[in-house]
Amino acid sequence: MIPEDLYYSEEHEWVRVEGDVTIVGITDFAQEQLGDIVYVDLPSVGDRVESGSVVGELESTKSVSDIFSPLSGEIVAVNEALDGASEVINSDPYGEGWLVKIRPASEDPTEGLLSSAEYSALVSA
Repeated sequence: MIPEDLYYSEEHEWVRVEGDVTIVGITDFAQEQLGDIVYVDLPSVGDRVESGSVVGELESTKSVSDIFSPLSGEIVAVNEALDGASEVINSDPYGEGWLVKIRPASEDPTEGLLSSAEYSALVSA
């Protein structure tokens, strides 16, 4: 299931726009590919991030994968609840398993991101 109200990156992150902040997480497809996530390393509040840059790391029973920022801006919150409970990313990737909140640098934080239909075509190809 790919939520239609979100935007997606080709690196399998999702973006939800809420006012002047965006919430970012990894997609259900990504967490399935990773397997059981056992550790997450996230940036710090106040960090500036660039679109496409590595902002953290997910460690699973299968591998270690980079987290890429789908947009440029400033980290305004990180999901502290994942510290010691990273498995929430597997069970609820679009809800409680969010990773960071970013205050976007641009007027249109969704520029260059995929719609749910475009992302669905990407992962089913």
